[in-house]
Amino acid sequence: MNKQTNSTHSEFPADVLVPLDRSAPRRLREQVEHGLRAAVQDGRLAAGTLLPPSRALAGDLGVSRTVIVEAYRNLIADGYLVARRGSGTRVRDVAPADSIEPLSAPTAAARFVGGLPDTETFPRREWYRHYRAALAGTPDCRLTYPGPQGAPELRAALAGYLGRVRGVRTAPETMVITTGFTQALVLLCRLLRARGAERIAVEDPCFAFHRRAVERTGIHVVPVPVDDDGIDVARLREQQVAAVLVAPAHSYPTGAVLSPQRRGELVRWAQRHDVLVIEDDYDAEFRYDRAPAGAVQGLDPEHVVYAGGASKTLSPALRLGWVAAPKSLVGDLVQEKFFDDMGSGLLEQLALARLVEDGGFTRHLRRVRPIYRGRRDAALKALAAHFPEATPTGAAAGLHVYVRLPPGTDENGLLDDARARGALVEGAAQHWADPDRAAPAFVLGYGRFAEHALPGLIAAIAAAHRSRNSRQQS
Repeated sequence: MNKQTNSTHSEFPADVLVPLDRSAPRRLREQVEHGLRAAVQDGRLAAGTLLPPSRALAGDLGVSRTVIVEAYRNLIADGYLVARRGSGTRVRDVAPADSIEPLSAPTAAARFVGGLPDTETFPRREWYRHYRAALAGTPDCRLTYPGPQGAPELRAALAGYLGRVRGVRTAPETMVITTGFTQALVLLCRLLRARGAERIAVEDPCFAFHRRAVERTGIHVVPVPVDDDGIDVARLREQQVAAVLVAPAHSYPTGAVLSPQRRGELVRWAQRHDVLVIEDDYDAEFRYDRAPAGAVQGLDPEHVVYAGGASKTLSPALRLGWVAAPKSLVGDLVQEKFFDDMGSGLLEQLALARLVEDGGFTRHLRRVRPIYRGRRDAALKALAAHFPEATPTGAAAGLHVYVRLPPGTDENGLLDDARARGALVEGAAQHWADPDRAAPAFVLGYGRFAEHALPGLIAAIAAAHRSRNSRQQS
């Protein structure tokens, strides 16, 4: 093949030169993947270009269709291509690898918001297969209200998985399926308030939306400082609270990990005062530079409520979360769930149960971990090259980096200027109980961006910072 078109509007598949050397040690799939990636990076395949169907390209190149299917799949996972049912496989609209110039024009800003996963990595094929099987295998009599505690199949699958992977001590009977972590948190707060609780401690900083969600249940929020070793348990002991909300594996937004010593101190505090620890284990499966830390819940299942969800590991679109609760809370928690929505969607629960049981969930995580690690590394490298004045922290796990700005930086002003240059960045101050006292910083959510797109986007943020400094000094 030696003909290639750069039209981004053509509905006919483009021809593209993919040289193959059958005598080379590199496998054909790697050669095809490298050839297509290079064509995207140097602009020979422009954004929006429709690629040939896998069968057609395989015939043109004289290789098996599996070679093309795997190459397409890997390039989709890396962010170079995008596939849509009914519209084929196209070049994704991203910057080429060597484009490190700051973005210009305040059109569509790239959203560096939160620790969100890349929607392109969602295992559509496996999910579709399991959803179809769940639909086909569910008897008509079961297609009614799903029940507030959740499908027994999913509770059993998660109890086994969480016990093996996160060290959670639970059973299907003590698990409750929720519509994401936020609902789990709200239900727990309503339950505690009904039992007389008036105050709950939270990490400071913590995810601002969760703090507001707690406040909306009528409970007073008590902020407790977080440092490099996680929540300050000594400061927590000074408070009279009914529970504390923590993210021990990866505090948001700073990325702090609760130290082993403080884990023990936290559990002993809960036992001594007979209060609850609500553990938000939102992205613990994504770890890169450290050994996995088990869930705090495994130290005391009767004083720690474990909660997680599929939003970071699979997709926020699923709206599935789960709680491993102490036996004393399960009945009231199920009742709160019943009056909230009468149960989460049954078919989605059954599909997830099948995905977990047959190992698909684990395979998905093994596939995407190196992708996200590569993006994390690219983000850190770009920060060092283009924004050395900033200090990234909390990068050992998760899908975001906490970036501390030089003292005196106008955080809001920088965010506005960066957005005008095409990079929408999440400010850190909003996550503090008192935003006016927060040190300037921002949250760099890198999970949704291909490695080659990150340098240009980070350069845009750095350029905004330099421009503001220049204006202030002139």
